[in-house]
Amino acid sequence: MTMTKAADFFNSEQQQEIIAAIQLAEKNTSGEIRLHIDTSRPEDVFQRAFEVFDQLEMNKTELKNGVLFYLALESREFAVIGDEGINNIVPEDFWNEVMELVISHFKKEEFVLGLAGGIKLCGFKLKEHFPHQREDINELTDELSFGD
Repeated sequence: MTMTKAADFFNSEQQQEIIAAIQLAEKNTSGEIRLHIDTSRPEDVFQRAFEVFDQLEMNKTELKNGVLFYLALESREFAVIGDEGINNIVPEDFWNEVMELVISHFKKEEFVLGLAGGIKLCGFKLKEHFPHQREDINELTDELSFGD
């Protein structure tokens, strides 16, 4: 699956559908969710996701509760990672259900459905540990980010 640009993987309507899922998920939690789409072929998808997490300054949220959905197009790999504020309090298998949902859709080439579903589930799961507060502000953009 060679792409010329990561930004071309989803059309604008599909991107808006994913952004809407992010916005809906963030209504339930103070957590901040982003999606990064990359054309690189990382040696280690989780290591690359952590690098992108830092590059996007997702580690600078007040409660350390940023979540990154990372999609590596060339290698067809996916990762979801959270900042230390989340990882310090959630069970070890917290991300497994989200990963399984997303990957089950990816196997059927349902990329938007998988990401949107995983993002919504993530928001629901984060609500338990990081409920939305009236004074919450959107600390990170909901726009997708791309690496080429």
